[in-house]
Amino acid sequence: MEDPCVQDQHSKDLLNKYDELRLVEHRPPTPPFTDDNVSVTSLTSDEIEIPLPPPSKIPTVVLAVDKKTPDSHVARDPRLIRLTGVHPFNVEAPLSALFNEGFLTSPELFYVRNHGAVPEVHDEDIPNWEFTIEGLVENPMTITLRELMDKERYDQITCPITLVCAGNRRKEQNQVRKSKGFSWGAAGVSTALFTGVVMADVLRKAKPKRGARFVCMEGADKLPNGFYGTSVKLNWVNDPNRGMMLSYMMNGEMLRPDHGRPLRAVIPGQIGGRSVKWLKKLIVTDAPSDNWYHIYDNRVLPTMVSPEESANNPKGWTDDRYAIYDLNTNSAIAYPAHEEQLCLVGGPEKYKVKGYAYGGGGRRVTRVEISIDKGRSWRLADIDYAEDRYRAAEQELYGGRLDLSWRESCFCWCFWALDIPSIELKNAKDILVRAMDESMNIQPRDMYWSVLGMMNNPWFRVTIAQEGDFLRFEHPTQPALMPGGWMERVKRAGGNLTNGYWGENIGGEEKETMVSEVAKEVTMKKEGLENVITIDLLRKHDGEEEPWFVINGEVYNGTAFLKTHPGGAQSIISAAGMDTTDEFMAIHSETAKSMMPDYHIGSLDEASKRVLCESEVQADPSSTPRPTFLQARAWTTAVLHAKRVISWDTRVFTFRLEHEDQTIGLPIGQHLMIRLQDPVTKEAIIRSYTPISETSKKGFLDVLVKVYFNSGDVKGGKMTMAMEALPIGHGVDIKGPIGKFEYLGKGRCSVNGAERAVKKFVMICGGSGITPIFQVYRAVMQDPDDTTKCVLLDGNRLVDDILCKEDIDAMAVGNEHKAKVLYTLTKAPEGWNGLKGRITGALVANHCEKDGETLILICGPEALEKSIHVALNDQGWGDEQLLFF
Repeated sequence: MEDPCVQDQHSKDLLNKYDELRLVEHRPPTPPFTDDNVSVTSLTSDEIEIPLPPPSKIPTVVLAVDKKTPDSHVARDPRLIRLTGVHPFNVEAPLSALFNEGFLTSPELFYVRNHGAVPEVHDEDIPNWEFTIEGLVENPMTITLRELMDKERYDQITCPITLVCAGNRRKEQNQVRKSKGFSWGAAGVSTALFTGVVMADVLRKAKPKRGARFVCMEGADKLPNGFYGTSVKLNWVNDPNRGMMLSYMMNGEMLRPDHGRPLRAVIPGQIGGRSVKWLKKLIVTDAPSDNWYHIYDNRVLPTMVSPEESANNPKGWTDDRYAIYDLNTNSAIAYPAHEEQLCLVGGPEKYKVKGYAYGGGGRRVTRVEISIDKGRSWRLADIDYAEDRYRAAEQELYGGRLDLSWRESCFCWCFWALDIPSIELKNAKDILVRAMDESMNIQPRDMYWSVLGMMNNPWFRVTIAQEGDFLRFEHPTQPALMPGGWMERVKRAGGNLTNGYWGENIGGEEKETMVSEVAKEVTMKKEGLENVITIDLLRKHDGEEEPWFVINGEVYNGTAFLKTHPGGAQSIISAAGMDTTDEFMAIHSETAKSMMPDYHIGSLDEASKRVLCESEVQADPSSTPRPTFLQARAWTTAVLHAKRVISWDTRVFTFRLEHEDQTIGLPIGQHLMIRLQDPVTKEAIIRSYTPISETSKKGFLDVLVKVYFNSGDVKGGKMTMAMEALPIGHGVDIKGPIGKFEYLGKGRCSVNGAERAVKKFVMICGGSGITPIFQVYRAVMQDPDDTTKCVLLDGNRLVDDILCKEDIDAMAVGNEHKAKVLYTLTKAPEGWNGLKGRITGALVANHCEKDGETLILICGPEALEKSIHVALNDQGWGDEQLLFF
């Protein structure tokens, strides 16, 4: 338990120590905080300046991404971050943009949670929009929006209300263990002025009968499991301090389509899922809603219930104890922003840490506390209760009466801030924030994981890393599939995010510092050789018989290497008579380079070098369109068409070929080379890849790439980071095919040009090494007449590292007689049903019988390939039975 005396003294010491420091704002200011010298209650209604909505511009253009969806009638703001792909529309604003708008959020940046298509309601139909009141009422009613807006019938009110999706901050839970929900960041919260009618006033005219206990609501959005619906308790509806209303306006304008146009319920203090949009029915009942979405959404099942158990045991879903109504207490840090940097030299002496907090059920947030020593001590932040300024202002606003003076409930977020000396941030590792409400509900340190990933509210943590003269701040996650955040970084390094120390080393152990040696320059020339070769002589060796090639002006004879080259004979033949410097230097290891003196036969003269440099083979743009894209001796440009994020470090790059009927022309099991420029050094980078798209796919090519980012002192992968930075619409050069292996079908394959038959493949891979193996596996599984058996051993560190898993598992269904798929993890999570540990010879021996009709295909990290090579040789497998891609 924390000692409050120690913390009070700590705060006093800091105040005394830094009282002389000047205040400097480092980031753009948020709306001003309440002046402590002026009492809001001492001002008259006319003197109160209430927060008004930020400038807003109604979107008028339907985005291209929406034009082919059922929402093609809805114009939207392109700044919003899509959390569930193109459709349905579930979005949040960038956290900084949301916070910078201030207390009230513009409709275009207000978060959106849609389960399906947005109902299309035309302007002329809005006045006659109808909803019904039915069920346990004496006077069932059908009311039009025109009638609801009639001030003679119903009092019109305007209230500031914060709505929050129950999934806010879910991405953090998904980092620990994948839930059934998509990844919200910390911006699934927004605030607006809602205008409408008190829900109780409408229900009162319908006269609920004795025994009525719940109000069920149903919208007009037709979904796979019926219309969206949910319920709240009738006594909550009748309680004025609960503030439940029917709203048709938001920030002074009619509701926009994504926000329920033309009518929605607004349930303050509860999760956003209770505020039904496009409202069509109010049904008074004696029991909670039996709507599918009320039962199977918006619940926090016990943490020990796994996704599998929740699917097999429906009892938990119908237990109303697990249903979510009131929001829990929560907070987040907006500034410092993710990846923000603070300069320590000449920078501000104080930094203002800022963020938001909210409570649930109308409870006021009474304190927000900040820690920069991992929770050992805390200091109070200043809180701006902008909602209170509306309480003192009694006026008409947007056609509704603004009168909150009598209400004690707090239904809006508050903004908090604290100045922290930069020197203290320099000595800190992180910034933590937690909030407490008036019922003493305080955010917990640790996460409560649940199947749906809802109500996530542990302390919000921003890490601090000193990089030279700068401090770099990192938020826990980024929304959707956006990479970034300290949780991904820790998880990538194998840290345990549930160890109570945010995945850091327990006990403060220091990680070992890796010392890297400077690579020695490898000579590729035969010592003492002085043999001048002309361009004419080189061109006599541009075929299969005796292929010569050039690297950095030196000529090499590849004949002796045709049968044993790892990339197959074709890769050497394709380079015959050509300058292959870029390809060779980009792809080959220091070991391969050290072998080159044995094949060195001379040097090109200067004139020949110039001729060769000017005569690189290019595709002829005026020639007849080719049916296949790849050319073995010429680079052809493909344009990046799309990039799909699979995980924090994995992407699928889709390239557009030369025309829509063109196929790639890549034999199954072979590779192609991709060339692009390093964005920094401008040098050519070339790597081999095996596409995951079908070889018969027309017009496009899909390449799965694992991106190796910079990590601490370890530099990331040149090629993968360059591809990550490649803009849509830019081209890359592609050449091929290359490779010594080709699967011909029905157990027939070609190795170095020699055909052989096999009855079984043992496929051993790790990480992105799955891609060439995936091509062979798919060819076997998709051919019902192919009886070749496949045993696939896929080794990875984490579950998220398993690539193509869904496709692999799907193709195994119905092919159990010829497919055996085994996954093994070195960092297996709790509940993992697969194998654990690395791929070893013993693992292969346990699942594969040695025989002469089996070919073992191997592709993965160098360490895996080397260790498994030795292990298999020790078991008696000959090298002729091992194929390394």
